[in-house]
Amino acid sequence: MMNIVCLDLEGVLVPEIWIAFAEASGIPELKRTTRDEPDYDKLMKWRIGILKEHGLGLKEIQETIAKIDPMPGAKEFLDELRSLTQVIIISDTFTQFATPLMKKLGWPTIFCNSLEIAENGEITGFKMRCEKSKLTTVKALQSIGYETIAAGDSHNDLGMIQASKAGFLFKSTAQIKADHPELPAFETYDELLTAIKANL
Repeated sequence: MMNIVCLDLEGVLVPEIWIAFAEASGIPELKRTTRDEPDYDKLMKWRIGILKEHGLGLKEIQETIAKIDPMPGAKEFLDELRSLTQVIIISDTFTQFATPLMKKLGWPTIFCNSLEIAENGEITGFKMRCEKSKLTTVKALQSIGYETIAAGDSHNDLGMIQASKAGFLFKSTAQIKADHPELPAFETYDELLTAIKANL
């Protein structure tokens, strides 16, 4: 059986990028994530508006990202998992944000989106790879002969988790865990690794 593991990025392997930037820039409104606003399109347009208002661009966000480290144990977990099976990180973040973090994680494969950047570094828009990117990607992988195993922490991960042969919540919220008692929920990489191995 050909398995492929699909993992969310922010909240699972690395801290939430926008929360880190909200703290660094002193703009608390930027702490809103998909946990607060499930409509990602709306959330991103709103974020871009706030950046414009404060005259902040890609450079400032990348300076914050350069200081973010993966969660303790994330790289070791990924290294071991990748020695056992194929792994793809599926994220709603953007290539321009993810690349420095991928370097710190040993360059795993990531499928994400892209920002539109003006000459002066202003973020003018964004291009989503596809509709419902996580679920769409998992279904596409299944269509080419893979069984998927998925883990994530947020509302936008539920589609890929539920559509997979095995799916897990990882470091999720009390509310999401309460709403989905049928999904095994883990807090440590050791637990998650054990659960994934049992399904390989």
